[in-house]
Amino acid sequence: MNLYLLLALVAFFVFQLRAREQRARIALLAQHLRRYQIEPLMERLTEGYQRALAESDPQRREALWQQHGTSEQALADQVGRLASDFARVEAGQALVSRWPLPYATRWWPQACFDFRQLLALHARGLAEAAARDERRSPQERAYRLMAEMLLLQHSCHWFCRSRTIASARLLARHKTRHDQALRAVGAATREAYLLLIGG
Repeated sequence: MNLYLLLALVAFFVFQLRAREQRARIALLAQHLRRYQIEPLMERLTEGYQRALAESDPQRREALWQQHGTSEQALADQVGRLASDFARVEAGQALVSRWPLPYATRWWPQACFDFRQLLALHARGLAEAAARDERRSPQERAYRLMAEMLLLQHSCHWFCRSRTIASARLLARHKTRHDQALRAVGAATREAYLLLIGG
């Protein structure tokens, strides 16, 4: 058999296996996400922050920064509930592989981490970022919240697809690299994240 044909068949087989695994992961996460309004809240906050940044009038800009408190708290609460809900998922279904190979979570569990723990640390990070703190300006709170949201999105895409695709989506949709989002989140989130994913 032609070597190129054999390689093409192997690549097609691997692609089909990977696609099947990804569909199962997307369905699992969607099943949990549908109970919440996390994505609409993230969109509302992102658009609101962009309006505030574009506002030239200082008083109007300050008012725009201040009006997002309810949505910020609702997002933090819902991600916390999602993390608690997802914590009941079987351990084998919650593993995320650092390697973009089909069913790597079954064959190389030592190269994986637990998405349940990742969601829990995102929930803590968002709760801390959304908390009112007189030492932080609304702009500083919004900047950190935005970074926490972007890192959460990256983690969800990594769980469903792969780290490479998650990073590419983050860059394409938000013009932000993964390392930029990671530097902008709270120190506790960053340290726990790096420890969990293995650097």
